[in-house]
Amino acid sequence: MRHFRRLPEHDTERLFSRPPEAFGRNADTATLAAALGATLYMPATRQNLAQDLVRRHAAQDVMSVVVCLEDAIADDELPAAQANAIGQLRTLSLTGRVIGADQDIDGPLVFVRVRTPEQLGEIMAGLGDEAGILSGFVLPKFTETSGAAFLDALTEAQVTSGRRLFAMPVIESPQIVHRETRTDELVGVQRLLDKHRESVLAVRIGATDMCSTFGIRRNRDLTIWDVRLVAEVITDVVNILGRADGTGFTVTGPVWEYFGANERLFKPQLRETPFESHDANGLRKALITQDLDGLIREVVLDKANGLTGKTVIHPSHVPVVHAMSVVTHEEFADATDVLGTGSSAGAAASRFRNKMNESKPHRAWAERTMVRARAFGVAAPDISVIDLLGVDGDL
Repeated sequence: MRHFRRLPEHDTERLFSRPPEAFGRNADTATLAAALGATLYMPATRQNLAQDLVRRHAAQDVMSVVVCLEDAIADDELPAAQANAIGQLRTLSLTGRVIGADQDIDGPLVFVRVRTPEQLGEIMAGLGDEAGILSGFVLPKFTETSGAAFLDALTEAQVTSGRRLFAMPVIESPQIVHRETRTDELVGVQRLLDKHRESVLAVRIGATDMCSTFGIRRNRDLTIWDVRLVAEVITDVVNILGRADGTGFTVTGPVWEYFGANERLFKPQLRETPFESHDANGLRKALITQDLDGLIREVVLDKANGLTGKTVIHPSHVPVVHAMSVVTHEEFADATDVLGTGSSAGAAASRFRNKMNESKPHRAWAERTMVRARAFGVAAPDISVIDLLGVDGDL
């Protein structure tokens, strides 16, 4: 798999000074976590699920998907949804064999969001010899108490199948949202995940469930960071589970749940001037019409607050998240300088003469930036995010 692989070669050479590197299911955990990018959730009831997965991977460069058996499925539909998910994933695996695809290269990474620990074993048993199509499971409503059974079931599935499987726990339970229990719960979750560190790919955030705890729902004019009740929870999640000292994990951004044109109360969140200078007013209009300007702002704030990648529910969100994930030429230069000076060096002005680079405090950021650079590439010196947003012909 490789991000932006559907770009013509001349566009890749024009846009990137270092193109994204290929990665497979057997890549190291840090690389896979960074390469998840926009993780597309799809309900397990979808009858053409296998076909849609292939199509989205080819058309939108979707590299990670979650087949959802939890909140996206009505209770009375669960048995049929689980059977459909198993059947569709078997079809996807068999189709890959028929066309000669190397499943460690072709993709996408497929996860199933289960409701109960027992479902892990049921799904693995149902897939049988085709279980290799799975990269792992998404574990909902994760707490120290409920999570132990899920992770034990994952370990059993790994041993029984002899396959590498990852867990992506979702932080969304009321015990973590409520202030009086939050810290103890998060510390307990950190202890539990640390025991299973090799199996944890990333920690996901369930902002919709967090909002439901207070009976609220953010509108399209606001990012999740404007909803202070939820933003405070996410901040604490990153504080305890996303540290860069070796105790933390990759924490992904919460879902952006809006798409399509609607009446707007506030001004668009994209300035006109940068698009005018790139002769891209049409692109700006398209982004605003599809409510993608709010998504762009939220991704910027996600990154500023320590989050990597994002949960998405619409294919139009995928190219936006991936364009915003490319490392800029300036970021790469700064990271290179920080890492090249040695951990005992001091501070120096950046080569762009617009900031100070300090070898010690900026080292963790630089190391993470290099991992992202391998997954999403480094933009050429004269390429901006507007150029990268414009490479998707559907916008």
